[in-house]
Amino acid sequence: MILALVVVTALAFDFTNGFHDTANAMATSIATKALRPKTAVALSGVLNLIGAFLSVEVALTVTNAVVKIQDKTGAPKAELLADGGSGLLLIILAGLVGGIVWNLLTWLVGLPSSSSHALFGGLIGATVAGLGWAGVNWSGDGSKLDGVVGKVLLPAVLSPVIAAVVAAVGTWLIFKITAGIAARFTEQGFKWGQIGSASLISLAHGTNDAQKTMGVITLALIASGDWSDTKNIPFWVKAACAVAIAAGTYLGGWRIIRTLGKGLTDINPPQGTAAQSGAAAVILASSHLGFALSTTHVATGSVLGSGLGRPGAQVRWAVAGRMVAAWLITLPAAGLIGAVMWWIGHLIGGIPGAVVVFVLLVAASVAMWLRSRAHQVSSDNVNDEWEATPSGPAPAGDSAAFHSDPVEADSVPHASALADVEAVVQAPAEDETDAAITDPAPVAAAN
Repeated sequence: MILALVVVTALAFDFTNGFHDTANAMATSIATKALRPKTAVALSGVLNLIGAFLSVEVALTVTNAVVKIQDKTGAPKAELLADGGSGLLLIILAGLVGGIVWNLLTWLVGLPSSSSHALFGGLIGATVAGLGWAGVNWSGDGSKLDGVVGKVLLPAVLSPVIAAVVAAVGTWLIFKITAGIAARFTEQGFKWGQIGSASLISLAHGTNDAQKTMGVITLALIASGDWSDTKNIPFWVKAACAVAIAAGTYLGGWRIIRTLGKGLTDINPPQGTAAQSGAAAVILASSHLGFALSTTHVATGSVLGSGLGRPGAQVRWAVAGRMVAAWLITLPAAGLIGAVMWWIGHLIGGIPGAVVVFVLLVAASVAMWLRSRAHQVSSDNVNDEWEATPSGPAPAGDSAAFHSDPVEADSVPHASALADVEAVVQAPAEDETDAAITDPAPVAAAN
């Protein structure tokens, strides 16, 4: 029963990972209209599905990297296998709940935080609660980059910086090379380039993020005695995780797509191509090396770098600051949730404890979904201008991510335009229709 709850919860995390991270691949393509919103998420979903089958390097290292619940062979430690591995299964279940709750909370407020760090944070918190601080693999044995420091924190700091530098240089080169060429010749070509690079990121996302869930489920199967091969992943686990992340990707995650595509900087096709190409290169390289880095950090760094590399582009540092703040608190916040969930499950004990933890997850998920319905962001309004609130009613107290930023000088109408509007409004009613028919100038000026 506990194993079944772990598998279902792991696939639920994979699903949230999919819609939480769709923006990483498709936000810029949607923002520049290289792809229609629904076409973009469908393409990303298919490529995530394919990418999940291409490699298992990340899946085989994801849990050993951050917690000491496996030995060097990858098998769970003997002391955790008592009672059918229920102790280890509760740690995994609580960690997954921590990751899911944080994913949904950041999705609700439209912040592209790291699903990988949410998962790792949840597992770390549950492990500390269940096994103490010594249960966490903080830095490995010193022979290589390992543990929380080497596999999580260091890539979290370096990957967005590297991606930003690559995208900034790429964007600058693109604008240098294409200077003097008519925009009508470059725009369409770069839109096709965006489609190609976005597809590559989706494929890379499947090879990296879907495997994290594969590793967790396989560890749970080994703990319960249902699998013994620590070097391979059961095919049904690969297939289930691939389908879950693809389905989540197709759902869209429009709130985060809006923030990344419209909120950080205004993106044009050359920028989008440079940003996505840089992100794809960094993600694919990390997957090959077995680093379970955050694709969100890489994609966000690339978008930021493309804004810095484009002459005259505006970067909204307030939005970037909110993203960085979310990054900084993801690990401890998810860890706290994971620890609390483990404590509740352990206090009740056995199958009832695991069921209560699962019920709490369902209740929290439903509550956040209902909250999101009050102010919807969908494929219809995802590309609304950032300074304007997306179409639809905006309830009091909703997230700042969906409300107007401080009005910029360029967005204030000129006095002459206001005067024209006032003149049209104050004109006699009987003359208004004739003026609109015979002389469209006042109406055009007002518009």
